[in-house]
Formats: sequence, structure tokens, C-alpha cells
Amino acid sequence: MNGGFERDDEPLTPSSRLFFQPGTTQVINCLVACKNPVDIDAVKTAIRNSILMKHPRFCSVMRYAGGRERWRRVHVNVDDHLIVHRQRLSDDRSASDEDCVNDFLADLAVSSPLDSDKPLWEFHLLVAHNCAVLRLHHSLGDGVSLMSMFLSCCRRVDDPDLPPVIAGLGTSSDYRRRGKRNWSVMRFLKVLWYTAVYVLKFVLRILWVKDKRTALSGGAGVELWPRKLATATFILEDIKTVKRAVPDATINDVLFGIISCGLFRYLEMRSSRALQEGLSMTGVAMVNLRPQAGLQEMTKLMNGESGSRWGNKFGIILLPINYHKGVKDPLQFVKRAKAMIDKKKLSLEALCSYKLRDLVMSSLGAKIASSLSYRIVCNTTFTISNVIGPREQVTIAGNPIDNLRVTSTCLPHAITMHMVSYAGKIDMQILVAKDIIPDPKVLARCFEQTLQGMKEAAQSIIETERSI
Repeated sequence: MNGGFERDDEPLTPSSRLFFQPGTTQVINCLVACKNPVDIDAVKTAIRNSILMKHPRFCSVMRYAGGRERWRRVHVNVDDHLIVHRQRLSDDRSASDEDCVNDFLADLAVSSPLDSDKPLWEFHLLVAHNCAVLRLHHSLGDGVSLMSMFLSCCRRVDDPDLPPVIAGLGTSSDYRRRGKRNWSVMRFLKVLWYTAVYVLKFVLRILWVKDKRTALSGGAGVELWPRKLATATFILEDIKTVKRAVPDATINDVLFGIISCGLFRYLEMRSSRALQEGLSMTGVAMVNLRPQAGLQEMTKLMNGESGSRWGNKFGIILLPINYHKGVKDPLQFVKRAKAMIDKKKLSLEALCSYKLRDLVMSSLGAKIASSLSYRIVCNTTFTISNVIGPREQVTIAGNPIDNLRVTSTCLPHAITMHMVSYAGKIDMQILVAKDIIPDPKVLARCFEQTLQGMKEAAQSIIETERSI
């Protein structure tokens, strides 16, 4: 809807504008699985009293004014954003709650846009499954912004007077810390070299370089294909055991090692002939560019006290994985992941991709920027993201949360993997195009079995070191 300026209208940031373009529109679907039955009135009260009803992004609609997109404040009626599903989502009584909810989320991922005539968020209450699904348009914010908003609505189970504690997983803050250590001439030259190499590869990926087709490949138009969703669950202590067996590894190194090994294990099962040595696939990963990802920074972000603005502030890095025959030690995948990610951390690839996106938006327009972003996804194989959640169990509207999971609407990739840490575990939502990957539960088991194999190998190493 077009119109003139209003005094309180606020222009959209370049990243927010990008998420309104047809090829790059994204809605985040956050599943909150509760321990007790959902109390609808309690949820309404919690929403009315939350920061969500006060923050300008969640009380605004997007309107065109003067030829540009603007946020315009409107009155918010909670009932307009609350959708109650009282019946089971499936007539099959043998279907588990997880399967029913995953099927529901898979349907939302394809063709369920948010109503643009009201602020771009909504709650689906799945009463029969003790779940809620919070849907948010990605233009409202990135993972750090939206997690900070969500945690402001939560309380700790063990002490409701204390705020939730964020588990340090070595994501964006670790990405920056490693770049600030032990500066020397050699380190400075490495930063310049790796930045030049990775930015050049990033540009070439936009233009024409693309992954070789495999049983996991998507492509243009695949974002419209029907989806399936499966969940892989990792125990955080198991990941830490693997981390201790690989010197200086981070939890993210272990997670990417699991993804690398699990994807190739699945491809070996699907392929009728042996995989080619050196077969390469590339992942697209989002990297938070804020200086700190902890709860203190989140609290400042919510109160407007931080130097970091609310919204979307993330860069993109490309993470290649390569197939090697006859690898018997699963820890080799972690070591390779660590070596590659360490080089990425030395580079400024994420920051350059963020600046390049803003430059294209401001100079060539949103359509061109969206087209280039779409090409990156079409020329790669998978998407991954990792969001830090609370360290301990928390409640929302007085109801303890059992699971906290995130996925999003579809991309041209045939597979996207979104991870959230919560209360000692990490849940990975694996969203696939079902005509390309018909058995995502098998893929989930590949990831879980990979971690188990890595854990056993790590324990063997640790026990050997102790006996020496």
C-alpha cells in the first residue's frame, strides 16, 4: 500500500528491505514445546505484558512512502496475532507429537506468508500438542535480536527472579576473539591474504561457480517444492567430549565436523556408485557481526543502551566440505573443519559480505541485491545456522519449556539446517525438499550416529592420555 510520509515513519535497513524481496523473503518459525498444557489466557497475558508489545518493530507495519519502504506504528490487538489450534494436527493417533508438529512446520515453510496488514508476527498455539509456534518475519531482526526478545519473556525454572543464562558456544564472539589475538606482521598478512581469497571466491560464487550436482542439490525454484522436517538432537556434554579430544577446537568446529561427516555418510547410502574422491559441497552460514552475543549485550540491545542496533547485522561465509575415501577416524572431520574455520576466522569474509550487500542495496537497488543473494544459494548446496539459547531450563507464561527449535521458510536449497542450544542439548531442525531428500529422518540419524562415533573415538583418546 502506498502513501505519504508520517512523522514517526522509520526507514527500513538495507537487510530488512532485502527480506521483503520475492526471492529472499524469509519467515522464522520458532517452536516452543512446553511441559504442561498450554494456558491460552496466560499466553495472552504474557504477550500483552512483554517487550514485544512495546518494541517498535513488533508494533509496526511495512508501508511504501515516498518510493521507499517504511515502518509505520499501528495499534496492536493481541487477538489478531493469536491463532489457536485445539485439535490434533494429524488423524493418525500413532503419530508422535514431534512428527505432527514437524509436519505442521514443514507446511508453514512453503506457502504461508504473514499478513502484511498487521505487524509481521503471530503465535500459533497447538493446544493438543502442548506447543506454540512463534512466526516472525526476518525483516524484524536476526537471531541475536529475536532471541533477546524471546528471553526477555522467559524466567528461569530454578529461580524465577534470575534471568536466563546464555551458553557460550563460541559463535560470533569467538569469531572476533580469534581475530584479535597475537597480532604480528605475519598474522596481518594472513588476514589480508585470506580475506582477498575468500572474498574473490564469494564473488565468483555469485557470478558462475557452482557445486557439482549430488543427491542433495537444489536449485532455482526448489524453494516452492513441498517440504519435510526432521530433528537431530545432540547432547552438549557429548560434543564437549569430542571438543576436548581435538586441541583448541570449538563446539562449532565439532558441529560442522558432524555435518560434514553426516552428509557424506548419507550420500554414500543414497548413491548407487562410489562417491568421487574430493567431491566438494558448499554451505552458506550466517555469522553474527555484533561484538558480543551474551545476555548482557542482549539486555542492552533491548533497552537501547548498546552500540549495536536492533535488526539484522550478520554476514555470510561459505563453508566447503570435501569427500575423502577410507576415512576411519571420525575425528578427522572435526580436525578438517577446525583447520578450515580457523582460516575463515582470520579473514574478513563475513564483514565484507555484509558491506557488499549494503553497497549493492544502496547503489543498484533491492531487486539486484536479492537476485545476487538468490544466486549464491542456487550455486551452493546447503544452509546452516546456529543460535545460542538459554543454558538452563526456562519458563514462558509460567510453563516450563522442554524444547526450543527454529526453522524458516524455504530457500532454493534442498536442505537447510538450523541449530539452537537449550538446557544442555542442541536441536537441529533439518528442512528438506521431500522430492529430493525423501527420508530426512535417515539423515538425522546419520548426524546423531556420527556424533556417537566421534564421542567413542574421543573417549578412547582421552583414556589413553590418562593412562600414560
